[in-house]
Amino acid sequence: MATTHGLVGLAFAAGVAATTRDPAPVVLWTGLLGGVLPDLDLYWGHRKTLHFPVYYTATAALAGGLWTATAATGIETLSASTALLALAVLLGAAAVHSVMDAFGGGLELRPWEGTSDRAVYSHFHGRWLPPKRWIRYDGAPEDLGLAAVAAAPALLATTGVVRHAALLALCVSAGYVLVRKPMVRVTEWVVARTPDRVLGYVPERFVADLR
Repeated sequence: MATTHGLVGLAFAAGVAATTRDPAPVVLWTGLLGGVLPDLDLYWGHRKTLHFPVYYTATAALAGGLWTATAATGIETLSASTALLALAVLLGAAAVHSVMDAFGGGLELRPWEGTSDRAVYSHFHGRWLPPKRWIRYDGAPEDLGLAAVAAAPALLATTGVVRHAALLALCVSAGYVLVRKPMVRVTEWVVARTPDRVLGYVPERFVADLR
């Protein structure tokens, strides 16, 4: 689920903030944003256009190295140092998202059927990585369990808006798990009764799967 990715990104950011002793809120928020960022390609080549398992990792390491060099100079005004750290966290959370997709289900309308051999595209390797299905599909009960574990650091160690955002994401996750399979049946029913001129605005791969 996108919410699981966001919560994992937030947990990643919380760990970085604790390790580097930089509690700036922007570091936490960029972790949450980076966790969700790759899924902005949902309607434009999902799990390929904005998913970069290798390149996100490499650029995150580069940004982290630049942050280390900047922090070592003893800059008292933390704006430059915090900005680099936030960039490293953003890219790192996006990298974690892209790698995590390989451990989930395939890229298909009904991933619980296990018929797809495409999990996430690796531009570095020039091919699709196959799904391992450790999390059987997005919205599976184990997906919610992972979201709950990822939400724990934010729920226990933060306050205010960040904590509320984590709690909201967890509630949305629980709701999505309940409607995940029925949602497909409802969507199929709607598509079957939708005029072709309207379906022309829907990406072809979605329509093909639903028919």
